[in-house]
Amino acid sequence: MARPIVGIIGNHFLINESYPAHGGGTMNSEAVACVAKCVPLVIPADPRFVSVEELMEVCDGFVLTGGRPNVHPEEYGEAPTEAHGAFDRARDAITLPLVRACVERGQPFLGICRGFQEVNVAMGGTLHPEIRDLPGRMNHRMPPEGSLEEKFALRHCVRFAEGGVFHRLMGAPEVMTNTLHGQGICRPGARIVVEGYAPDGTPEAIYVKDAKGFTLSVQWHPEWDAANDPVSRPLFTAFGEAVRNWAQGRRSTGLREIA
Repeated sequence: MARPIVGIIGNHFLINESYPAHGGGTMNSEAVACVAKCVPLVIPADPRFVSVEELMEVCDGFVLTGGRPNVHPEEYGEAPTEAHGAFDRARDAITLPLVRACVERGQPFLGICRGFQEVNVAMGGTLHPEIRDLPGRMNHRMPPEGSLEEKFALRHCVRFAEGGVFHRLMGAPEVMTNTLHGQGICRPGARIVVEGYAPDGTPEAIYVKDAKGFTLSVQWHPEWDAANDPVSRPLFTAFGEAVRNWAQGRRSTGLREIA
């Protein structure tokens, strides 16, 4: 039986500071292929090339990846400032309506870092432009120096709501994660359930209440060492099961089945 297809939302970047390209990160493809057991398909997130409707027809599920550009604050009713950083309006134009369409249709997606923030904004929420500037918050940004192992090292715990979806999925009320983000949720969107927090109160794990499909999203980067990490592996495994159910027409939510 053919494996289902997972669309990996790509990011726009420049090769050698001049040649435009789209990419999704090898770690995302590896996690989808080796842990979720699906076919990874990197998507050029630009409405000039593809529509949301076409993506939903071609793909069975989606990974909303991390990325250096941030969601433009106009998408949640605020003016841009220097603190908001760089933007990718083309990606905004694809991912925000894609999230809403998947929620409505029940098609599964997994949000990661920027993707986590996109889910919140798509559902009407807002973002802090710079978490480390808030009183009492830690610096969640990626370390500027070091190897990949050092940059993706476990840096803080995330505590889940007792008996919630993430608690059941991980089999533990608290886990250790990496952290490589500057922005974060300010006001949760409509139907956004925050089930995991960092020690400083930063939201780290969410899903969409009463959605028909799998909508788990995390602020950390579970694609790192996904096959071996005890937190990443169950997340991608559950996502893959939800995608297979969708592809086979069972329309499983991927949430109620988590024991």
